[in-house]
Amino acid sequence: MPDTQVGATSVDDATLVIRVQGGDLNAFEQLFIRYKGMIYRTALAVTRDSGAAEEVLQDCFLKTYQNINRINTDVPLSPWLHRVAVNLSCNVLKKRRSWLEPLENLAERLFADPSRSPEQAAEHSELSATLQKAINKLPLKHRVVVVLHYLQEFSLPEISYILDCPVGTVKSRLHYARQVLRISLEKEFAVATSPGAELTREIIYDTQGF
Repeated sequence: MPDTQVGATSVDDATLVIRVQGGDLNAFEQLFIRYKGMIYRTALAVTRDSGAAEEVLQDCFLKTYQNINRINTDVPLSPWLHRVAVNLSCNVLKKRRSWLEPLENLAERLFADPSRSPEQAAEHSELSATLQKAINKLPLKHRVVVVLHYLQEFSLPEISYILDCPVGTVKSRLHYARQVLRISLEKEFAVATSPGAELTREIIYDTQGF
């Protein structure tokens, strides 16, 4: 979801884009404030470099401003912004080949549950760390769909647009990523004998459909 505080004076994206097209810089600032967190998190998840993510954020909105008259206000803005951000992030990786930060936020999102006992929390923490390592090893094209689908909650058609590839390709990449993550987790936890092993196995198998 956009990083915006919804209230009585909230203005939709299309209206803001139209105002920017008419030369309203305040409207552009509102769009930046609304989406900067979302775009930064996506860039950070792909590049794993906070400096690179900040660079992608700035470049993304620069390109947005430069191409504001080409934006179709009849469709959601977020997929368009992420298409630009993902392309910029991939270009950064091609230049820097940087793989510095793990995807803690994604792992925490998948496994966070405040009602767990200390023992369950410890076991889930271990599972989360294993998941991070597995995601880190995914090829870039598969890791990107995991980030977009599970971290930013884009639908498959939206990811298809962002990555400029068929929905079938998105599905196959997501399926491959799920299989790799499931196998990695099974190898790590299939023979677990701790009191929370049953719960751990349940979570492992749940990843087939997450």
